[in-house]
Amino acid sequence: MSDIVLKTEGLTKHYGGVHALEGANFEIRRGECVAIMGDNGAGKSTFVRQITAVEQRTSGRIWFNGGHVEFADPLEAREAGIETVFQTLALADHLNVPDNLFLGRELVKFRLGPFSILDYKAMRKATIEGLEKTGVKIPNISNTIQNMSGGQRQCVAIARTATFKSKLIIMDEPTAALGVQETAQVENIVRTLKGQGEPVILISHNMRQVMDLCDRIVVFRRGRIVANLRKDETDGQDVVAYITGAKTQAEYEDVAAA
Repeated sequence: MSDIVLKTEGLTKHYGGVHALEGANFEIRRGECVAIMGDNGAGKSTFVRQITAVEQRTSGRIWFNGGHVEFADPLEAREAGIETVFQTLALADHLNVPDNLFLGRELVKFRLGPFSILDYKAMRKATIEGLEKTGVKIPNISNTIQNMSGGQRQCVAIARTATFKSKLIIMDEPTAALGVQETAQVENIVRTLKGQGEPVILISHNMRQVMDLCDRIVVFRRGRIVANLRKDETDGQDVVAYITGAKTQAEYEDVAAA
């Protein structure tokens, strides 16, 4: 059985005459942490939006968990096991931790016609298990999100991805707005997930973070994948050269073929 969790072939997205993504071939295997890097407007977010069905691709094919998929919307992608932590986090400030983790996926004890009785005990238990799985430490899960630090909020968003038997976790700049200690906490969570065999796609501009956490680095430039580099076979200067265009896709292909 193949250990490839996600594979894209010729993934393309056009907005009228604008080619935001062109012919993206990508794959990630179980237990891998793959970084996606590139300058602003390079196609990174466009690529993720096609995988998660936030947008529908212009052309190309996607395989996930062993089969060809055609997700109609983000809900279908999420139900299949693709969990995403966006920069905006998508948390409800006035709700506590269990309510946020189960927002839109509430557990129900029983239904009375149009009314439902929620199973708060089961949701609280699953929340604690999800936090333990990711190594997230929240002193009081009954606190509302608005009373938490930026790092705690980010950790809650990540814990949510691990609570629902995710098969792939995508993190979009998870530490961009965090301080040093909070960044270290989030990075430890990524290491924990990776150690448990969870495949992680990490979109980041932080070279130190990428080199510390990731196995491979996929570089986007002007809507195309221009390099797919193993971390232990490259360095920061090499990656930056592909990001800026000092090195080209043709040069990468010549090296790969040698």
